[in-house]
This record gives sequence, structure tokens and C-alpha cells, in this order.
Amino acid sequence: MERKELTERIIGLETAALEEWNRGNPSPYLELYSQDFTYFDPMLPKRLDGFECIREMYEKLRGQGSVDRYEMIDPVVQHGDGMAVLTYNLHSWSGEKLWKWNCTEVYQLQDDDNWKIIHNHWSLTQPLGENVEILKILS
Repeated sequence: MERKELTERIIGLETAALEEWNRGNPSPYLELYSQDFTYFDPMLPKRLDGFECIREMYEKLRGQGSVDRYEMIDPVVQHGDGMAVLTYNLHSWSGEKLWKWNCTEVYQLQDDDNWKIIHNHWSLTQPLGENVEILKILS
């Protein structure tokens, strides 16, 4: 697969999942995650290991959020040997509230020629104190 085609495919997978996430539907992300998926979230004290852990967390969040609009800023896909790393900044708005994030996702090409996310790392680019409501949902 050529670099441009792979970049478009990975960003397309991410955008489709993100669109649904913004409506409170985590299912498209769950469909992208591998069974041995690992996840760092700025609201959690340690890494989540395995698909069931992320599924349980996402089910708690299902229907919780609503993003009016978002901007994926400067997405970059780096790849080689059946792996692709997507990094980008995300600005998302809920009403007047602006959330700023850094995102890193590691995709792996599976035997069935589908790309799955094997690791995800989100971090905030704003002070944590402004995001206390997420902590309440996750605890």
C-alpha cells in the first residue's frame, strides 16, 4: 500500500470512529481495538490492559458526551512493517467549552488485512482542573 493511500485509510478509520464518539457512541472505536489493546488516559492512574478493560470503561461513557464540532489538527501517519502510528492534536467544542488533546494511536495490520489499534495514548493540553467532570464519570 502506498504511503498516501495508507495515510488516508488510517485517518479515515480514525475520523469515522471519532465522529461517532462525539455523539456518545464508542462502538466504532471498540471495533478498531485489538484484543490485546493497551490504553493510557489522562484521567486514569495507570494503563488499561486488554480489550475488556476498555470496553467496560467505554460502556460507562456511552451516551455521556456530546461534541458540537471538532478539529483534527496536523494528523501524521508514520508506518513500516505492518505498523502505523497516527498522531494528532484534537480540539473539540461542547457549547463554549473547548477541550484540547494530544492523541497517539498505534495501528497494526492484521492477518485479514484490517488495521486494528493496539495502543492508544491521550493526554490533555490544558490544566486538569478544568476537566473534573470526566473524573466523576469514570470513578
